[in-house]
Amino acid sequence: MLNIFTLANGRLVQEEIEALEELSQFQPIWVDLESPTVEEKRWIKQYYGLSIPEDAMDEDIEESARFYEEDNGELHIRSDFLIDDDEDPRSVRVAFILNQHNSELRSRGVLFSIHDEDVPVFRLLRMRARRAPGLIEDAKEVLLKLFDADAEYSADTLENIYDELEIAGKKVLEGNVSDELAGEVLGAIARQEDLNGRIRRNVMDTRRAVSFMMRSRMLNADQFEEARQILRDIESLDNHTAFLFDKINFLMDATVGFININQNKTIKIFSVASVALLPPTLIASVYGMNFKFMPELEWKYGYICAIALMVASAVGPMLYFRRRGWLK
Repeated sequence: MLNIFTLANGRLVQEEIEALEELSQFQPIWVDLESPTVEEKRWIKQYYGLSIPEDAMDEDIEESARFYEEDNGELHIRSDFLIDDDEDPRSVRVAFILNQHNSELRSRGVLFSIHDEDVPVFRLLRMRARRAPGLIEDAKEVLLKLFDADAEYSADTLENIYDELEIAGKKVLEGNVSDELAGEVLGAIARQEDLNGRIRRNVMDTRRAVSFMMRSRMLNADQFEEARQILRDIESLDNHTAFLFDKINFLMDATVGFININQNKTIKIFSVASVALLPPTLIASVYGMNFKFMPELEWKYGYICAIALMVASAVGPMLYFRRRGWLK
């Protein structure tokens, strides 16, 4: 899918391109390619003179090769953006190519973005730019606003983690946690821990991208200050992720502690039963070894008295354990 974005009365306007001829009708500041086809890549190369690298969205690219500037003035940034999906939270690699210096190309001052699936941060920026005139002035502003929206999206996701952990914490701290409930809580905590880790990685990647833009001296004074504000926002998110890791560890330990308590209750039942059955076992052993003749032949009440004595010797300890509260 090929979408271009132009400025009209200070607002960002989206146009979906379905033919090469349509590109000549617009002067975009942002060209977005979502799962681009070979034909769409050919359109970009033919009209804008831009060749999209084959490894643009590779996940295993070296970290040092994700931010660089070409001799012709093209700025290449590969950054990860978070997708907070309840079933499958993940990060999506997005390749940005910002052409701002080469006046020979018709793509001067245009930001190109290439990604495999729709990114929530992109939708958030499009919605804001339509509602707020003057929010975006050029291609560099688009890139900065995307990173700003990414930091805010991470903050919103952290708030959701707080809410989910609060629900899990109430279930754990109410007591009487069954094994089934403990398994459910552990699953929820593990999902939030994974999501929190992805957020921490995501904001670290955003920090590196924004720092690279600041070092490249491509920003004017206002944009530079905006980039510094984004870095301050990211720094505040680091404190929240660290706190959430501590909270997750506490809830994890508490849940595992309740599981151990439930297991100890089971072991206690067997321990109490084994102790209570020791006297009957002793009586049965003595009874069986110290009669000269068979009991039923020598004394007709032998079995009855032995069984009654064994029952009494088992009931006595059980009553004692009950009084001490060991059977609860």
